[in-house]
Amino acid sequence: MSDFPGPSLMPWPPALRRSFPWAVAAATGAAMAAPVVAVASARSVARSKGIGTAGIMLASAGALGFGASVAGRWYRRRTVRTLRDRARAIDPGFRQPPAQSMVTTGLGSPITGDQIGREGTRYVGSVVAAADIEFVTGRTPVAEPIRIFIGLDSADSVEGRVQAAIAELRRTGALSRSVLVVQSPAGTGYANSTPVDVVELLTRGDCASVVVGYGLLPSFLSLDRVQLARETQSALLEAVARECRDHPVQPRVVVYGESLGAKVQQAALPNGVADLDRLGIDRALWVGTPGGSDYDDVHRLFDPVGITIDRPEQLSGHGDDRARVWFLEHDGDPVVRFRSDLAYRRPSWLPEHSQHSQHSQHSQHSKRGRGIPEAMRWWPGLTWAQVLIDTVYATDVTPGDFHSAGHDYRADLGAVTRAAYALDEADATEGWQIRLEERLRALEVRRAERVAPGPTTP
Repeated sequence: MSDFPGPSLMPWPPALRRSFPWAVAAATGAAMAAPVVAVASARSVARSKGIGTAGIMLASAGALGFGASVAGRWYRRRTVRTLRDRARAIDPGFRQPPAQSMVTTGLGSPITGDQIGREGTRYVGSVVAAADIEFVTGRTPVAEPIRIFIGLDSADSVEGRVQAAIAELRRTGALSRSVLVVQSPAGTGYANSTPVDVVELLTRGDCASVVVGYGLLPSFLSLDRVQLARETQSALLEAVARECRDHPVQPRVVVYGESLGAKVQQAALPNGVADLDRLGIDRALWVGTPGGSDYDDVHRLFDPVGITIDRPEQLSGHGDDRARVWFLEHDGDPVVRFRSDLAYRRPSWLPEHSQHSQHSQHSQHSKRGRGIPEAMRWWPGLTWAQVLIDTVYATDVTPGDFHSAGHDYRADLGAVTRAAYALDEADATEGWQIRLEERLRALEVRRAERVAPGPTTP
């Protein structure tokens, strides 16, 4: 029973793997026994008190439901309050405002660190230095990179936060740069620095990036804020487009979203390619979309200019020179694979548990993709629970130790960001690609060393 129901997408702790089948059995038994016990208890009380069974059952159900509801609300409020406090607490290594004037909270910025919280101060405090640009490209910087971050506490409304972002774009002269990255953050406000590092290094600082947050909680607790997040991203993209149309020199606008941020940014572009054209968006890179890019026909909206890849080795032969929209999704990423219908519908990437023949394995092999165990099978209900647990371990990463697996895309972002945004540095000295990968890892380690007690997951 310890091997039931088979391998999963991510490694589990041995104790969890041993207890999983027993937990499933206990949950199933409890679900089946609960109604029987409830009815028997209700009948016993009814007989002793002379009260109708229906009345007792309704009262019992109401009391249990009320108790569970009160306890659940209390626990959630306490958890939410703790997580929000953590998201507002600034790491010791990022408490000192940046000395640069080209970043939010820096010299001349009206925004303070308390207004952008933990994730915002990490983001604006991680801009690449001139020495980093020189190391990678072998050339001197042409400008100081611009980073703008507006947090949930920066204003009281979506409109106020977007206006604050536009004010920072104007203050820093961001629209005069060659590239402007609009990133949609995850639920906590987390904005991945690595793709922005790539842009800053390969444009030699001639770029700007802007992030507007919509929450302070982890993505799995931010599902009730997806609508607010979509409104925020839509308002930001509209405002940026208006600013660009009125500006004498227009930057090349590219967008980036990762995990829930990818989902939010896609929702803000419901008309697909037509919205890209209307808003003046040149390129899009969406990484680790929850449920996958085929969910709700998202990928169809961006045909024929969109491609999906699992890793950088697939870049050649995909017509990537024509692609404007890039979906980077690991075949074995549980965040990408987890969907509600996994409980009752077999996905194309797994055979049923009853299919064990060599022919079945061979026929399904090509659909599995990288990182999906050969022996993994689909079980109704159980695979849903398996992949749900997999998502917990999908972002268990070590700073600077990049891997192209699970929901960890750091090892892919150097090459894929370059390709997606057409950033190859023609003037860089020989070997710049190798130096880029080396410096991206060093930059993450540098950031992690300033975080105490350690980096948190988005």
